[in-house]
Amino acid sequence: MTTPTTPSSTAPRLSTLDRLLPVWIGAAMVAGLLLGRLIPGLDEALDLVKVGGISVPIALGLLVMMYPVLAKVRYDRLDTVTSDRRLLISSLVINWLVGPAVMFALAWLLLPDQPAYRTGLIIVGLARCIAMVIIWNDLACGDREAAAVLVALNSVFQVLAFGLLGWFYLTVLPGWLGLEQAGLSVSGWDIAGSVLVFLGIPLAAGYLTRRLGERAKGRDWYEARFLPRIGPVALYGLLFTIVLLFALQGDAITAQPWDVARIAVPLLAYFGIMWFGSFAIGRAIGLSYERTTTLAFTAAGNNFELAIAVAIGVFGVTSGQALAGVVGPLIEVPVLVALVYVSLAARRRFGHPDIKQLKPAASG
Repeated sequence: MTTPTTPSSTAPRLSTLDRLLPVWIGAAMVAGLLLGRLIPGLDEALDLVKVGGISVPIALGLLVMMYPVLAKVRYDRLDTVTSDRRLLISSLVINWLVGPAVMFALAWLLLPDQPAYRTGLIIVGLARCIAMVIIWNDLACGDREAAAVLVALNSVFQVLAFGLLGWFYLTVLPGWLGLEQAGLSVSGWDIAGSVLVFLGIPLAAGYLTRRLGERAKGRDWYEARFLPRIGPVALYGLLFTIVLLFALQGDAITAQPWDVARIAVPLLAYFGIMWFGSFAIGRAIGLSYERTTTLAFTAAGNNFELAIAVAIGVFGVTSGQALAGVVGPLIEVPVLVALVYVSLAARRRFGHPDIKQLKPAASG
């Protein structure tokens, strides 16, 4: 990702890979759906490759996707993020108080007659993003160090609070409001395992790569020579992960288009409310563009890997709750890609007259 240049040097010089990023992502989604629909048994075969309930192919895709971005983080600057109380408090409030409440309200307002889908969406709202948000943040030129800190913070809260919030939003709060109740039994150890695989491994790999690379060759070599070489790997990992996710659930999605459309409506509203609301809050409290962007994407993204795993584990692979979880990335991926462009356009309002072209994490 490049630093701001003078206005006279802002003519976009995008590679074909960068310029057509939305096309590649759209093609990966379509390819996954078609593969899952046209190849009998593919979803079952992919779903069998698990360790401890975690899909090995998806875990590998996420590792490849996240590693280059986390290798770019300057870990010696993390103290500048941890000392920013405005950012940390805002993120915690938005992610763990506002986000689940917004999804609960939308699920009940827009799916009052669909208890299974409603429950699935509430589970999605509880699963705060710790993986793919790092890519969206990097694409939008957000603060990498802030993203690393916020996803780590979300990871801790996810282990501690997911089960408790699930009980509150599915049992306690509906009971107070005289609404239909549901139950959720999920192991904290399973959530911790998911966090370790989807964040812990790539974070450790990125940290060690920077420390050892800088020690051996120096920071200039590491950032000017090494990072550009591994940068494109992030995009390949992203596309691979998207293909796998949609191939795993392609048949379920394409077989029930009307149900998918109904589930998509509250999801679209949720992503819009969370992203634009968080972006407005970031600007109102005086955060920089980079940290406002990070706040918005960490608030809008969800840990769909965890949401799908919990829905399938508790309610079954053919349940409506599982379908709601599956529709999550179907809507989230294109919406957050579009919001990357919205974010970049908003840089003008933060004193960035040299509005940059899209510069994905894949480009270094």
